[in-house]
Amino acid sequence: MVAVISAKGGVGKTTLSANLAVALHQAGKPVVALDLDPQNALRQHFKAVAGTEENLSATGVAQGEQDWFACGMPSDGGVFVLPYGDVDEERRQAFESQLNASPDWLKRHLTAMGLAEGTVILIDTPPGPSIYLRQALSIANEVIVVTLADAASYTALPQADKLIRTYTAGRDDFSGTSYLINQVDGARRLNRDITQILQELLGQQVLGVVHHDPSIGDALAYNRNVLDYDPRGRGCSDILDCCNALGARLAVTPTACAQ
Repeated sequence: MVAVISAKGGVGKTTLSANLAVALHQAGKPVVALDLDPQNALRQHFKAVAGTEENLSATGVAQGEQDWFACGMPSDGGVFVLPYGDVDEERRQAFESQLNASPDWLKRHLTAMGLAEGTVILIDTPPGPSIYLRQALSIANEVIVVTLADAASYTALPQADKLIRTYTAGRDDFSGTSYLINQVDGARRLNRDITQILQELLGQQVLGVVHHDPSIGDALAYNRNVLDYDPRGRGCSDILDCCNALGARLAVTPTACAQ
């Protein structure tokens, strides 16, 4: 269980969630990518397996009680995607009330899927505090905080740390928090300086650095992941490095759903 979070929006969290999911699958792990963000954007980073595109707009975890295998999207990259779903405002509010009343909602549904041992579940969450974040942090074995190397993101990190401590304190199945510094631009001095400060401050908690690479955004325009779109690009190389680091951490991570 890996919760991907951010203290503020616009840091590329969903894009990195999708590309890390593909990288983990290419490394030989079964992967489920779960979207708990009402923006419902995670599925846009994947291309559905031919013949499964129909009725995707009518499915999603926020649509109500249903079989998650039925509401999921098998992608051509091998990752099984669970979209949030296209819901109106009334349904969203009802769904959030349900999550608030059922703290174990996420754990129950993932357990009911009966996933194979060793499956990695990447959970994309909205930025900042939310009922979705609480659900994800309550079961996550590992948390990845995505941040930019800018002043606003740097000052927002303590808020993320506080939320993580609140919902993971005392859990033996929680292995820790790592940080992914995204969109690093070596041509900008402030960007370089903040990256260095974060690396010195966080030390081994830094999962990796992903440099600014237009190919990462361009891949989304073609409904592809950057690993397939530009496999020789710097962004792809950085994401693969982050995947390797995450794989090493997951190798010693206990499983929450088994408990």
